[in-house]
Amino acid sequence: MTVAFFSGKGRRIGVALGAVSAGLLVLSACDKPTPLATVTVGSDSVNTEAACYNDGEAIKESLIQGCLNKKAEKTITVSMDDKVRFGVDPEIAENGWTLFINGQQAEQEPYEKTYRTIPGSAFFASQTGQPSEKTNISIVETKGKKLTGIWQFELKKD
Repeated sequence: MTVAFFSGKGRRIGVALGAVSAGLLVLSACDKPTPLATVTVGSDSVNTEAACYNDGEAIKESLIQGCLNKKAEKTITVSMDDKVRFGVDPEIAENGWTLFINGQQAEQEPYEKTYRTIPGSAFFASQTGQPSEKTNISIVETKGKKLTGIWQFELKKD
């Protein structure tokens, strides 16, 4: 003989509360992904989430240089004749973005469109006059004078 501890209605309420609790637990473990930045050369393309991102707020000054010097996880091969295409999510473009080459700011004014093209030859000149074999490119989102996101790519000379 079985004894029912809960009525049918009580069991349904218990199951519903358990499902809601499990759903909230799963959602709390998820991080919102950062916006993507993409580099395309010919038919090859790589994209990545931010190396440093503070959900649209300014990155702490003490962290910026470390973020700019962080090793890129994505590499793409570029010849001197190629056109290098950069693309960012619209929310990055709204704030403005600029390129840093090997940790140094390459542009004074932020760009506010989602897409731009730059010749591959612009990325491999060195101060000694000898072309370099690879270049680290950082796409940096700005909000006024503050840096809010940094995406890293390595361009490898073909």
